[in-house]
Amino acid sequence: MNRFKERIEEELAKEEPVEELEEPKLKKKDPAKNGSATVFFRKLFVEGAVSKEAATDMLPYLIFLCVIGMIYIANSHMAVKRIRDIDRLSKEVKELSWEYKSLKAELMFKSKMTEVAKKVDTLGLKELIEPPKKIIVQVKQ
Repeated sequence: MNRFKERIEEELAKEEPVEELEEPKLKKKDPAKNGSATVFFRKLFVEGAVSKEAATDMLPYLIFLCVIGMIYIANSHMAVKRIRDIDRLSKEVKELSWEYKSLKAELMFKSKMTEVAKKVDTLGLKELIEPPKKIIVQVKQ
């Protein structure tokens, strides 16, 4: 039992005799029927401070809660990281899309006949004025 609680009860008993009220008796249930969480909170709040035995009995439950908490925290960190990656990649996709469209427009402009004629004029080539002639080769048999 708790030593601090015993000391307070002894001091109160020395000061004045007080009629002790009957505490309502709780039906004791089989601890195996109750969940370990219920037993843990009953021992914590009804009996006072947790004893060494109760703490060691509840140790697996506390470890389980700690592991679940760590998994929850890790999951939230991974979710935030994924969201940041998605935002970064969507910005990069938009930028590459703009670059693709501008390069495509530039290529279409440079492949026009007038633009090609201006470029090859420096080489001494000129645009054809008359239509091309068909060359027919006759094979002797």
